[in-house]
Amino acid sequence: MKIFVTGGTGNIGQNVTKALLAAGHEIVLLTRTPDRIPYYQTLPNITLVQGNILELDVMEKALQGCDAVIHVALGWGNDPVEMLEHDTKVTLFLADAAERAGLHKFIYTSSTAAMGDLRDGMDETAQLLPGNLYGATKAASEMYLMGFNRYYNGQGVNGTKTKIARNVIRPGYIFSNPAYEGGASQSDVRFLNLAKAVLQNEDLTFNKFDGTQFLSGRQIAELYVKLLESDFNNETFMALGKKFVSWAEIAQLAIDLTGSSSKIIISNADEERKRSYYNASKMEIVFGLSFEGDEDLKDHIQWNIDRARKILAGEQVHDVYHVW
Repeated sequence: MKIFVTGGTGNIGQNVTKALLAAGHEIVLLTRTPDRIPYYQTLPNITLVQGNILELDVMEKALQGCDAVIHVALGWGNDPVEMLEHDTKVTLFLADAAERAGLHKFIYTSSTAAMGDLRDGMDETAQLLPGNLYGATKAASEMYLMGFNRYYNGQGVNGTKTKIARNVIRPGYIFSNPAYEGGASQSDVRFLNLAKAVLQNEDLTFNKFDGTQFLSGRQIAELYVKLLESDFNNETFMALGKKFVSWAEIAQLAIDLTGSSSKIIISNADEERKRSYYNASKMEIVFGLSFEGDEDLKDHIQWNIDRARKILAGEQVHDVYHVW
């Protein structure tokens, strides 16, 4: 298939791009910075289109002749209207443009933030109760996509049914080393700051249940490929690791990897709190995908340790945080 991809140099998107290429697909990739990943320019099965997701006409032109859209890029705003304009509007414009152009499939990248605070056992059927504008934006985009089953011929008058299959992937915390030179990592710098502290033998304090079900960019990319190549429509898939990993456990791995004398202090401030889990079993039941993430997580910690060493030594390192 020929796939139009947004966000293909970012934390998730670079891994999705790599997995799609490995699966034999052709890619039209929208990017603000075509030179960011030089390797892309050497590949015959990638067409780079310079543009921003707010340039709707650029995107509409670029997706012509494609078979599917995978929308990974994040649109950001500092108030409700900007969030709506920069993310939800862009998503629905893309879906509508893809429908009108005769594309067959559309995959949207949402977030567990659409569901709000974690309630133990939450899965794809959980009520969407976002607690911030980011979550509200993702929830709104999901709902619009699922409701995009037909056009109208007038107020209250049903019109033409849509044909494009629309599906949603709802990631939790996705980490990654750059899949290619020049690629991104997640914008959260906790891994890097933890590595710096350990290298300087500083003690670290964590709440007992501070952590999550981490998943790597390489792992979530497998879900995108499986969903793209499926016949599903109007389905949502949670994307999280099977195992809860605390930040204290991550710190201990960093200590073990460096031989640091840092000590880990566990705060008892949330002693009565119970450990809660997302239920991400749907992707295992449907696609056979289940990830504990240990090896990828260890590799990511080591990558951050290597970067932290260079930074502490005063060396320049490539900026891997691609933010809006």
